[in-house]
Amino acid sequence: MTAVNANIASPRLLLVAGGAVKQIADVLAKFGLSRPLIVTDPFMVKSGLVQRCIEPLADAGIAAGVFSDTIPEPTDTVIEAGVVEMGKGQYDCLIGFGGGSPIDTAKAMAILALGGGKMRDYKVPFAADKAAMPVVAIPTTAGTGSECTRFTVITDHERDEKMLINGLGALPLAAIVDYELTYSVPKRTTADTGIDSFTHALEAYVSKRANPFSDALAMAAMDLIGRHLRTAYYEPNNAVAREGMMIGATQAGLAFSNSSVALVHGMSRPIGAHFHVPHGLSNAMLLPAVTRYSVSGAEARYAEASRRFGLADHSDSDPVAAAKLVTGLEALNKELSVPTPAEFGISEADWNEKMPLMAQQALASGSPGNNPRVPDADTIITLYREVWTGAPANR
Repeated sequence: MTAVNANIASPRLLLVAGGAVKQIADVLAKFGLSRPLIVTDPFMVKSGLVQRCIEPLADAGIAAGVFSDTIPEPTDTVIEAGVVEMGKGQYDCLIGFGGGSPIDTAKAMAILALGGGKMRDYKVPFAADKAAMPVVAIPTTAGTGSECTRFTVITDHERDEKMLINGLGALPLAAIVDYELTYSVPKRTTADTGIDSFTHALEAYVSKRANPFSDALAMAAMDLIGRHLRTAYYEPNNAVAREGMMIGATQAGLAFSNSSVALVHGMSRPIGAHFHVPHGLSNAMLLPAVTRYSVSGAEARYAEASRRFGLADHSDSDPVAAAKLVTGLEALNKELSVPTPAEFGISEADWNEKMPLMAQQALASGSPGNNPRVPDADTIITLYREVWTGAPANR
């Protein structure tokens, strides 16, 4: 066995249980916190779901502020508005309540509020290790893993660039992982966040930065997601499937936070920035083509992922199992009605025009360098074209 060199970080507390959101006041009390600002989105307010967080706080005598102006694929302007809101009260913590966007917003707010300047000042390779106050994360989707990672992704609205921000300042102090909050998630979101979770686990497992700690979590996550994704999609009120997906998403988040993501994520962020494709969906669009390209760089690992995800048998050889992963991911996208870029509404001319810039931005993020096969800009452009046409390119 080769020597292990891993830098492991995780929230100080992970509370994992159905109905666990009712314990939010107790969680704050454990850390001496009592003046939270809840960072959420308009849907959580309109639907009343945020009351699942507000009411137990009120019952404990805690009056929480609410900042609900977050948006999908959060921008630096939203973060700046959130920091202004932080200054209006005597807050001692932020509660990120919702999908990945509110949680990412809360993390970025805490980082920017301490250091000032512009959000772009904190993108990688800057080490964003400090924050103005702690974040408690409560995810309402089983997907992003943001509740337990040291990453946040924010769009620079002036440059149309999705910025990866990495550091301990983005790591939540605690997370409440309550699968009962996911029952109302639409099928489209269940599919996209589920594939996003699998992508996190897969990329953590094949990454050049993989280690035994991240491997164990990634393999466990792929097992759970493979068993429960389709059931959660077709039977949204199935408690066993929702719980399995929620735990799998958190395990995958811990895996990639302590390993890394790779080429799928590197290529995905520019698609979101330029075409406003939700993050999980852009990952799903890319996953089969990028996996096909990458398999030869870590065939044994891709083969094991295929077995864990339930696409290959344990008796299959590595080449057969790895091939089944690629064809299985293509079939999964069809089954879960993942749209192509054209079906999403992107024009071919716009896609082609942006491909060189997206390739540059993907490389600049650093994520492609963790991939088993490290591409150059021309290769990434070829992959973007392959995603558009749906047919493997000649390489």
